[in-house]
Amino acid sequence: MKISIIGKGNVGSALERRLTAAGHTVTTADSSTAPDQVAAQVAEAEATALAVPFPAVAQFDAQIRTALRDKVVIDATNPLAADFMSLTIGHTTSAGEQVAAALPGARVVKAFNTVFAATLEVPGLFLPVASDDEAAKKTVLELGTQLGFDAVDIGPLANARYLEPAVELLVQLAYGQGMGTGIGLTLARV
Repeated sequence: MKISIIGKGNVGSALERRLTAAGHTVTTADSSTAPDQVAAQVAEAEATALAVPFPAVAQFDAQIRTALRDKVVIDATNPLAADFMSLTIGHTTSAGEQVAAALPGARVVKAFNTVFAATLEVPGLFLPVASDDEAAKKTVLELGTQLGFDAVDIGPLANARYLEPAVELLVQLAYGQGMGTGIGLTLARV
């Protein structure tokens, strides 16, 4: 697949390495990339991963928003406070739903937000995938499985309301309790 990644930080860079190693053609952009160039990369891609801070999505240029219309958009954002120790939204909405609202027409899929950059290379971790677009969700589930994750359909995008607090728990364990970023979620099936 041709995949664009907006964001070159820890998560964006780790996703780029994993997807490239899996044989996908990956382009990346960050805040220093001109909006018309980002829009062109998105237009050529079959899917785009958002590996930016959650508030950055609301600041996307109109060209980028337009290019994302009708595209599979993998939302790896989390609504973390500036100190990472709490969520800025939850219960009645989610970052996933807010991303979808900010990008009208985009086929938003919430995924890869539960995996720290340090564990993106660890096979078997639980990768919950939520979306209202079944075809887009299937694409991301297949990508997750191809990358070695236990990719699981967790239902509609509204279920990101329950998923994002689980990420905050991981953040609390990693940073607040000193466990480090080498931790992740698994799903037991008995």
